[in-house]
Amino acid sequence: MSDTKTQVGRIRTEVHGHVFKIIIDNVAKKNSFSPQMMAQMSDAMTLLDRTDDYWVGVLCAEGPDFTAGLDMPKFFGPKAENTELKPGNIDAFALKSRCHKPIVTAVQGICFTIGIEMMLAGDIVVAADDTRFCQMESKRGIAPLGGAHFRYLTRAGWGDAMYHLFLCDEFGAARAHKIGFVQEVVAPGQQIARAMEIANLIAKNAPIGIQVTKEAALKYIEAGERAAIDYIPKIKDRVFSSEDMKEGIQSFVERRSAVFRGK
Repeated sequence: MSDTKTQVGRIRTEVHGHVFKIIIDNVAKKNSFSPQMMAQMSDAMTLLDRTDDYWVGVLCAEGPDFTAGLDMPKFFGPKAENTELKPGNIDAFALKSRCHKPIVTAVQGICFTIGIEMMLAGDIVVAADDTRFCQMESKRGIAPLGGAHFRYLTRAGWGDAMYHLFLCDEFGAARAHKIGFVQEVVAPGQQIARAMEIANLIAKNAPIGIQVTKEAALKYIEAGERAAIDYIPKIKDRVFSSEDMKEGIQSFVERRSAVFRGK
């Protein structure tokens, strides 16, 4: 993952003292994720979690955008590719297993769908003030399957969570900061440097103390999260068997507005 060979769409990693930096690198496609990149992200998160010398993670992206989300045709439809992760690996959405190290995420430009879910699966978010957020899955005939349905609630509360989940609207960094998705907003181009600064400040503290603090804090919400996570297969079955999903994916491929029927 950390080699310097030129590849199309990959997850790169760097080590900076006790800070492990995970970099989304698929700039030509607005950092959209392929199944291979999702597997690489899981591998990187697992390496962060299991390596004693890595005390803090920073998740960031090359180029002007954090991520446009999934490369849809590679995940859904007749040409869908395998998306299974290695058994025991850390899940980037913290649904099956969560990294117990603190994670600071830096976002900019487009941060749609899984980008929001990944950053909310972490701990602290620094956003460039040009960041554009949107949880648009229901515009495609599907539903958020990476934890948005409960992490919006954790961060924002019911009203603000449902407002954005139901409208599938686009909102900016100032709004994200107001509802608790983002902890700091900086000028474009400064988000990664600031995330690294925060990570290094965290790394000055006792790592075990920080890790058990995160672990203990999660005890407060993990029971509710588990119930919401266990419900995801039912959500998935319902939307994946719908005519609306087929229409949503087809409209995406054909670059047109979808016409849903509620079936």
